[in-house]
Amino acid sequence: MKFKKEPFFDGNSEWEDLGGGVSRQFVGYNSQIMMVIVQFEKDAVGVLHQHFHSQITYVAEGKFEVTVDGEMKILQKGDGFFAQPNIFHGVKCLEAGKLIDSFAPFREDFINDEFSG
Repeated sequence: MKFKKEPFFDGNSEWEDLGGGVSRQFVGYNSQIMMVIVQFEKDAVGVLHQHFHSQITYVAEGKFEVTVDGEMKILQKGDGFFAQPNIFHGVKCLEAGKLIDSFAPFREDFINDEFSG
């Protein structure tokens, strides 16, 4: 498997439209870690879900209603959250914004044919 591991990220990478007002851009990853920027339009939802990865998310822009393990909190620029493995978490975008997600290990399920081989 190939990894997106260039030493620098200049922000010009393509955005992947995920539908429902959500798109993402890969910063970099290898088998141990992944960083992704996720852009949300107002009222877009990142549905409640769980996965075996550890996840740390930083709010770079906007305002989000975030639920982690049944607890809900409003987060805005400069805030963040940590989702332990297998804990349900999700977001609703209250003001258009961007989240920076980091995963360990990397989210193999995010990788499409462009980066695998």
